Amino acid sequence: MSDVVRLASDLIAAESVTPARGAVFDVLERALLPLGFAVDRFVTGEAPDGPVENLLATRGDGAGPHLAFAGHLDVVPAGDGWTDGAFTPAIRGDMLFGRGAVDMKGAVAAFVAAVARVAPTAGRLTLIITGDEEGPATFGTVALIDRMGDRGIVPDACIVGEPTSVNRLGDMMKIGRRGSVNIWIDVPGRPGHVAYPHLADNPVPRLVAALAALDALVLDDGSTWFQPSNLEITDIHTGNPATNVIPARATARLSIRFNDRHSGQDLADRVTAIVHQHAPEAIVTPRISGEAFLTMPGDLSALVSAAIEDATGLVPELSTTGGTSDARFLRAVCPVVEFGLCNATMHKGDEAVAIDDLERLVTIYAGIIRRALER
Repeated sequence: MSDVVRLASDLIAAESVTPARGAVFDVLERALLPLGFAVDRFVTGEAPDGPVENLLATRGDGAGPHLAFAGHLDVVPAGDGWTDGAFTPAIRGDMLFGRGAVDMKGAVAAFVAAVARVAPTAGRLTLIITGDEEGPATFGTVALIDRMGDRGIVPDACIVGEPTSVNRLGDMMKIGRRGSVNIWIDVPGRPGHVAYPHLADNPVPRLVAALAALDALVLDDGSTWFQPSNLEITDIHTGNPATNVIPARATARLSIRFNDRHSGQDLADRVTAIVHQHAPEAIVTPRISGEAFLTMPGDLSALVSAAIEDATGLVPELSTTGGTSDARFLRAVCPVVEFGLCNATMHKGDEAVAIDDLERLVTIYAGIIRRALER
């Protein structure tokens, strides 16, 4: 068993459903200390979003180039569909199975293995590892960025190891992400018997009218680097178990994924105005998870692309597709791109990574490290 497969297996075996802390960070720290990293672990936050453990590891002094790698050790719940236990790493054929194999304990293991295979050189390496990416991300990378600020740690560039590849390792890297805002709509009414509607006030028609108007919106046609923004209705609820009662209230939830032609607040304001046209008494509550961002193609994407092409023969597509990631926070610190394993099995039962892909990802990350620190 190679070093990367062994470390990935050990990380998988340390159950770490979000928010994560404890044993899985012990595994990573044991791997980093012999490589000369100074490891800073801290726990922050309270229930329901915490407590969360984070790890900040650095090697090298402040002179020369400074490359960071960011990732997470928390995983989504196991769910169904496992041949073996979700947290029992298993090798069958040429695949390593286990929750987090792809998203993203495999990539964390690959970067650590890459560091071990690169001869020490001038410059600095930093690992930014959280236990709160798959959840609300309240106490994770944001807290790590604060910690970095307190310690004066400012990388020149950051690689996020999210699973970005689609059909083959190396076919896609992310240079940006759409923004995300979730919006809750609460329309009050007055309950009553359905046979006496004049004595009640049914909130459902007003909510339905507002949702119809929102569903008909065309937010944009996309932009240079981004696909069109989309608004989706994700929940409708009255909490009414009776067939003969007009409900006291009706609620709904929306999710908008938006490109660089919008801000989260502008979209929230637009939704609020439309809802109030149909339901003036409605309460509209937005939660902005992140704004759209783009790292324009340039030195960083070219460096990463060159390392991918050397190892795989592929020139990766530069993409902004997919959901959000912690790159939305890190982009405020330094230029950031995302590159990692194939994403076909992430969050599924029998999540698995090809062992050859793990080994090849080590080679790619090692190439990125050499190029970044030798500049």
